[in-house]
Order: sequence, then C-alpha cells, then structure tokens
Amino acid sequence: MTAVVARAVSKSFGGYTALKNVNLKVEPGERRAIIGPNGAGKTTLFSMIAGQRAPTSGAILINGIDTTGRRPDQIWRIGLSRTFQRNQLFQQLTVWENVELACAAHSGGMFARRALDLEVATILDRVNLLDAGDERVANMAYGAQRQLELGLALAGRPKILLLDEPTAGMSPSETAFMLRMMKGLPRDITILIVEHDMDVVFSLADRVMVLNLGEVLADGTVAEISGQPAGQ
Repeated sequence: MTAVVARAVSKSFGGYTALKNVNLKVEPGERRAIIGPNGAGKTTLFSMIAGQRAPTSGAILINGIDTTGRRPDQIWRIGLSRTFQRNQLFQQLTVWENVELACAAHSGGMFARRALDLEVATILDRVNLLDAGDERVANMAYGAQRQLELGLALAGRPKILLLDEPTAGMSPSETAFMLRMMKGLPRDITILIVEHDMDVVFSLADRVMVLNLGEVLADGTVAEISGQPAGQ
C-alpha cells in the first residue's frame, strides 16, 4: 500500500494558483525531499497532505485512504504527523510536560500512568532530551527546541512523518546533530521533508521532488537530481 499519493492536486487562493496539477507518490519507508525556491508551493502541499488546507482540485490518499478535505485530527489518527517551520511548543511547560500532553492526546487518555511515563521517556531518549525533561521550554536553546518539536511529532508512533524545514535557523553543529537524529529514525517511518539545506537533503533523502511556481520541475533519485553518482 502506497504511503502518500497526491493525484493532480491544485490549490488556488483567489486569483493566485499556489499548486498546479501536482502528482506525488511516496512508498512506505521512503525518505522523500521536496525542494524549491520560496513560494514554490512546498508548504502548501504539506498542509494539504496533513489536512490544514483542502485542495481546490485533485485528491490526497494516506495509506490507501482518501483523506481529501479531512481534518488534521482525523488524518493523524490514521498515522500521519508533521512539524512546522515555526515551533508549536508550550513555552511555559517543561520538556517532559510537552511530550506527555502529546502522548496523552494521541492515546485518547488510554495510557496508564506507568505506560505514559515509559512512552514519554522513550521519545525523549530518541531525540536526546531525556536528561532535559525538567527544563522549561522557554529556557532552551533553539536547536534543542527543534529536537523537542521532532519528539512531539513522534508521539503516537506515526507511520508517516512530515518535516517542514527542520533545520531552519540552526547552526552548522545543530544541523549536523538534527541530521543524525533524522537518519536514525526507523525505516518503518515514511519521511517527507521540505528543506533548503541541500547537504541535509542529499544526505537523508532517497528521492527528491523539485517544485517551482507550483509545478513539478523534476522528480527522481538523489543521484538524478544532484547530478552526482550515488554516495558522492
């Protein structure tokens, strides 16, 4: 079963067309990057896949289910989660409390106390923040907040993860650390990433789609898009 399908998707805002007849097919376990200049339509496509926006025409399928026009909460219940260009964190709560709320929301309150604590600890360990659980988010460095954002997206054990500019604003060392974490995610999680840093894209992705002015310019392997042999 294909993880994500966009069939002839278009999106217009009044007289402005943000996406024009875009087709996308992502297989389970694939790591697909979507690149292009500002205004290319990358985040608009992400928002339609995740349910924040409905396409003007075309269809979206997640894990074989037609989700066109469905709400975000309905879509994450079938296994899709996303991050945003700007952090969506509770700044006055602790790191632990942020992840705890996300896990509780995804479980519908069905976790027992011990099971919830174990789930939170597992996620924080995966994003290297287990020792920072008691720290208030507002006091954290920006890079650590982006790590936490990834942790929140992992709550609920998604099958599909959409990462919107996960390294934006990071220092080179923070970017390298985030890249190692993303590469370390299990292959049973399908990843779609919008990213401007081409080193991140070509290190992480299996395939790359290039958007410009709302249209697909190219879609192929990293070697085909970068013009370099695999592994270079």
